Amino acid sequence: MTTVDEAIGSVHREQWGLLVAGLARRFGDLDIAEEAAAEAFAVAVERWPRDGVPPNPGGWLTTTAARKAIDRIRRESQRRAKHEAAEMVHDSEHAEPGGPVEDDRLRLIFTCCHPALAMEARVALTLRLLGGLTVAQIASAFLVKETALAQRITRAKAKIKAAHIPYRVPSDADIGERLAGVMSVIYLVFNEGYLASEGDDPVRADLTDEAIRLARLLRDLLPDDAEVTGLLALMLLIDARRQARVSRTGELVTLDEQDRGSWDRELIAEGQALVRSGVEAVGANPPGRYQLLAAINAVHTAAPSGRDTDWSAIVALYRRLSALDPSPIVRLNQAVALAELDGPAVGLAEVDRLASALDGYHAFHATRADLLRRLGRSAEARDAYDRAIALSGNSAERAYLTRRRDQLAASPPAPHGTA
Repeated sequence: MTTVDEAIGSVHREQWGLLVAGLARRFGDLDIAEEAAAEAFAVAVERWPRDGVPPNPGGWLTTTAARKAIDRIRRESQRRAKHEAAEMVHDSEHAEPGGPVEDDRLRLIFTCCHPALAMEARVALTLRLLGGLTVAQIASAFLVKETALAQRITRAKAKIKAAHIPYRVPSDADIGERLAGVMSVIYLVFNEGYLASEGDDPVRADLTDEAIRLARLLRDLLPDDAEVTGLLALMLLIDARRQARVSRTGELVTLDEQDRGSWDRELIAEGQALVRSGVEAVGANPPGRYQLLAAINAVHTAAPSGRDTDWSAIVALYRRLSALDPSPIVRLNQAVALAELDGPAVGLAEVDRLASALDGYHAFHATRADLLRRLGRSAEARDAYDRAIALSGNSAERAYLTRRRDQLAASPPAPHGTA
């Protein structure tokens, strides 16, 4: 890959969401925003190898995309309103007021998270428009077919256009109504970066960084909301372990095997301080989902080693989380903690109760394989590893699971660890 190709790839990761969000605000049409952004990058692929990368790639792309959008509007319709919309791009006196949400990307998330859209559509639309993920990547993350996912995104954009949602600046009432959905989407964008569902990069730092940036903006907007604080704390504490999560050979490194000296101590200190401030902000109110998840990660990052982890505290936190959110994923993570506290047999019994709900989820089979391995049930563990490998789309995770499977006959049971 040439230096120009690398530059284009880097600019795409860094600028795609900003470019689409800015175009969506200026033109009020998600289809035009996405298509104009794609056309601008296509021009860059054609011209930059010949002319060189411009000094300000983001500005170059913004100008090119705006021209493409105006051309598209003029081609699509001769209606006067469309022409006026195109001309207003160059008229600062008619600029849309910023409202309570000033950042274009955060505003676009609030647009994508309109309550009229199903949660799956909100997440898919945000990952496509802000994260720049392909339909195939999003479909893999959702465990659905590409055609179904493409239809979901198309219907969501059509619904937004029909309701004129892109033209609205989120009001204070909108923020309150859409906040839960916005937080869910930001966290799901983070998760897609933290453990990419497919592709050559097991970790997509551009997505985790963008999710954290958006969470910071959200906290600036709502500094007294304890759940927003919890969301930011959670992502900081997880992201602090980024450098230790994948080995030099491209294999996932589980939490108990990570070099804790390579963890980002500044992020950990900030995240733990936010956890404490969130507890103080809650007062007599019970903590929410993100606060509890942040507290669990605060316990993990406070331990000097895996064996020093306070598993009783983590189990207690998971019990509170399970009472609030009794989803199979939460119960699976709770079972992992129980296995550390009470032994693998106890954990496996809990995991097996989730078989019908999580049979298509790779982490269920990976967890089950590890517990079976620790119990000396090698043949069953091998089958579970095979199933987990087949379901996982992450290259680093597949490498780790393959090594664990191949070691079954060569070594005695070892401690379990999560990434």
